[in-house]
Amino acid sequence: MPTRRKFLHSSAAGLAGLAVTPLAPLAAGARPGPPAAGRPLVISTWDAGLNANRGAWKILGPGGYALDAVEAGVMVTEAEQSCCVGLGANPDRDGIVTLDACIMDDKYGCGSVAALERIKHPISVARRVMERTPHVLLVGPGAQQFAVAQGFSLEEQKLSPDAEKAYREWLKTSQYRPVINVENSGARPPGPAGGASNHDTIAMLALDAQGRLSGSCTTSGMGFKMRGRVGDSPIIGAGLFVDPEVGAAAATGQGEDVIRMAGAHTVVELMRQGRSPQAACQEAVARVAKIKGPQARDIQVAFIAVSRRGQVGAYALQKGFSYALSTSDAPRLISSEYFLK
Repeated sequence: MPTRRKFLHSSAAGLAGLAVTPLAPLAAGARPGPPAAGRPLVISTWDAGLNANRGAWKILGPGGYALDAVEAGVMVTEAEQSCCVGLGANPDRDGIVTLDACIMDDKYGCGSVAALERIKHPISVARRVMERTPHVLLVGPGAQQFAVAQGFSLEEQKLSPDAEKAYREWLKTSQYRPVINVENSGARPPGPAGGASNHDTIAMLALDAQGRLSGSCTTSGMGFKMRGRVGDSPIIGAGLFVDPEVGAAAATGQGEDVIRMAGAHTVVELMRQGRSPQAACQEAVARVAKIKGPQARDIQVAFIAVSRRGQVGAYALQKGFSYALSTSDAPRLISSEYFLK
C-alpha cells in the first residue's frame, strides 16, 4: 500500500502538471487569430451612433488609440442633450436625472459610474475611475464627489424642455410601460413618453490601426425609473465587455434582462468558443428570448460585437434595432437582423 508521503508527493506532482498544461480550445476555431492591425473600425448602437462614430473617427482615422476614440465618440451623444443620453435625459420618478457609464480598454482595465448627477460627461468620469483609482465602479454621491475632485464641473440640476414635458405627462398616471426601440430618433411617441427624439443608451466598440480593442457605454437609464435603479450599461460583463484575446461586445435595450444573463460577457465567451460575432450575438438574443418566454415581445434587447480580427456582428430580439458602422469617415446605418418575426 502507498505511504502517506508517497501519496502527497504524487498528488503534488499531478497538480503541478495540471497547472502547466494549456487548456484546449472549447470549439474549433476558438484560438484567436492575429489582431487586425491596419484596419480600424468603430461600431455603435442606434442612429445616435452616426454622429458618435464621426467623433470617434477623428481619432481612429489618423491612427489614434481605440480607448480615446470610444470616449470621444460617446461624448458627442452626451453633449447633444437630445433626450435621453446625458443631462437632457428623462428623469427618474423623483424628477432627477441620473447617469450611468462604463469604459473598458485593451488590457482588461475598466471603470464605471452609476447614479451620477449633474456631470455632463459621465463616460470621462468612468475613465478616471479606471485610470486613477483601484476600483471599478463608483456610485451616487461618491461618484459625484470623485468627479468634482478630478476637476469636473457641477451642472445646474434642471430638466431640458423635452424632459420637463415628458415628466409632467408621466406624472398624470405615474405608470411606466416600456416603449420598444425608444432609442431611435423620432420613435418616442407623444404623451407619457413625450419628446421629439430619444437616445436612451449608446454603446460603442472600436478597433484601432494597431489592433487594440476598447469599448464604452453611456446612458440616462430607463425614463421615470425608481430612484436608485441601475441597468446594465455601467456593469462590466453585462452592458460591455472587452477581451483583447477574443473580441468585444456591448448591449442595448432592457437592462434587467441583459444583466440576468451577463449579456456582453456571454457574447464574448461564445466568440471564444468559435462563433462569429454575428452568430454569438444571435445565440445570446435567443437565450434572452428563452428566459423571457411570452414576455419577450414586450421588450427589446440587442447586441453588437467585434472580433480581434475585425469581424463585426449585431442581432436584436425585435425588429427596429439599427447600428452605425464606420470603416472610414463615412458611417453607415445598418438595420439589424432580429429574432422575433
